[in-house]
Amino acid sequence: MLSFPNAKINLGLHVLRKREDGFHDIETLIHPIRMHDSLEMIPSDGEIILKQYGPALPVGENIVMKAYKLLKKDFNIPAVDIHLLKHIPSGAGLGGGSSDAAHSLVMLNDLFNLDISPAELEILAAELGSDC
Repeated sequence: MLSFPNAKINLGLHVLRKREDGFHDIETLIHPIRMHDSLEMIPSDGEIILKQYGPALPVGENIVMKAYKLLKKDFNIPAVDIHLLKHIPSGAGLGGGSSDAAHSLVMLNDLFNLDISPAELEILAAELGSDC
């Protein structure tokens, strides 16, 4: 299964109240842009493997791996080979990691027929980060 998580830019941001968890409620207007990563997931008989191309992050810290581990914990999904080609620069405020994480959850849901609703996927995404 192949997907192309896209980058986004914030066209407007209004910071509202500070929440008890330390984050702020916000109103924002975002727009997807043509820049994207490439994300492929293939079922595997062995252990999970993440191959990342482009600017590298340690595998244990990659949000795609965190998304896999989250669904593995709750749904005991089998291993996959993951190929992530990064085009969206890390730390540039373009939402690359968040987009990768959201696409990972949707792809794993589809790949293994987990029947997770969109509302439940949003809850799972929030566990990975506030902007997933």
